[in-house]
Amino acid sequence: MSENNTASKGFSHEKVETNNFLMIVLILLVIAVGGLVEIVPLFFQKSTTEPVKGVQPYSALQLVGRDVYIREGCYNCHSQMIRPFRAETLRYGHYSVAGEFVYDHPFQWGSKRTGPDLHRVGGKYSDEWHRVHLINPRDVVPESNMPAYPWLEKATVNPADVAPRMKALRTVGVPYTDAQITAAAEEVKGKTEMDALIAYLQVMGRALK
Repeated sequence: MSENNTASKGFSHEKVETNNFLMIVLILLVIAVGGLVEIVPLFFQKSTTEPVKGVQPYSALQLVGRDVYIREGCYNCHSQMIRPFRAETLRYGHYSVAGEFVYDHPFQWGSKRTGPDLHRVGGKYSDEWHRVHLINPRDVVPESNMPAYPWLEKATVNPADVAPRMKALRTVGVPYTDAQITAAAEEVKGKTEMDALIAYLQVMGRALK
């Protein structure tokens, strides 16, 4: 009995609370275990690891458009995560599910709402509407505070850059075929970054309605 009392005293609350290093180690251990318990099961759930019906890897042009979207910081104002709240589903459509983003590296989820959520914007407007909107947003949305991106209409896509990007994505599980990678340069030849960005916008959220 006395040995148990001695052991408990050796690792008492008082010792933990007065030893900064021990406290930090124990906090990190609890956070690590808690994080693993929440995260690891997701790697084995079909709902988070398999694409929903209709989701395909981005085409070469759409992939370039996605890179432009990220480069220009569009994610700073626009989320691509429709949350399962009635107010959001009424405005934007079906809430986002993980299976729609299995080919996104990285995915563009978030809750930023400076501008509207863009996850279901695909097919909502014409290509010409998007082009005018990107050149001068106020021409189609007078109250918009979005900056203009007119230079995208003059910047051409470099065909040589696309195949290496697709090969890199294939190494992390995106099922691009050799034929798709070989044809990538021809697909984007003569296209502008504006064309690519519009192609990306037009495919957002169309697999699940």
